[in-house]
Amino acid sequence: MLAIVDYGAGNLFSVKNACEYLSIEAVITRDPAAIRRADGIILPGVGAFPDAMSKLSETGLIPVIQEEAGKKPLLGICLGMQMLFDSSSEFGYTKGLGLIPGSVGRICCGSLKLPHIGWNALTIRQPSPLLADTKDGDCVYFVHSFAAACAPQYLLATTEYGGTIPALVGNGHIFGAQFHPEKSGPVGLSMLKNFAKVVAEE
Repeated sequence: MLAIVDYGAGNLFSVKNACEYLSIEAVITRDPAAIRRADGIILPGVGAFPDAMSKLSETGLIPVIQEEAGKKPLLGICLGMQMLFDSSSEFGYTKGLGLIPGSVGRICCGSLKLPHIGWNALTIRQPSPLLADTKDGDCVYFVHSFAAACAPQYLLATTEYGGTIPALVGNGHIFGAQFHPEKSGPVGLSMLKNFAKVVAEE
């Protein structure tokens, strides 16, 4: 079973609906015991990094997520992906979960508009079980104004928007998708399905 973390700042129901469509057992919860019982964790997110971290702190779930991420697969989505990193500069410095080394900052995209909204092609940087059914040029759906900066070893796939942007990152069994797999059609759904396979195999 997957635990979809409810801290008041996520696209919970679209993720839950995608899991149901794929016959993946998932529950929306903010109960630490339920998160500990789960086989895998999904951390969704929409909005601003400081607000999301503040809400997550208020639930008391930060140490739970950090501890459980060492034991089981975790997938952060959009803002949830950004929260996996050490920090963000959005509205000033805010500490993240520290599960993937790196930081988050505003996209430097020249004359292109922010937020970056729409479908963009992926470039696969290294093999990953989540990308087993994905190929270079497959498109996924983004909505964001900030992006991560991290070492190449954590980059699984990138996209281009005024520069190269991390699209899918990984650190062991911890994964982060800057795009919304639950809104990215068959390509995104295949990644959710493959994440569930990773969870089942651990």
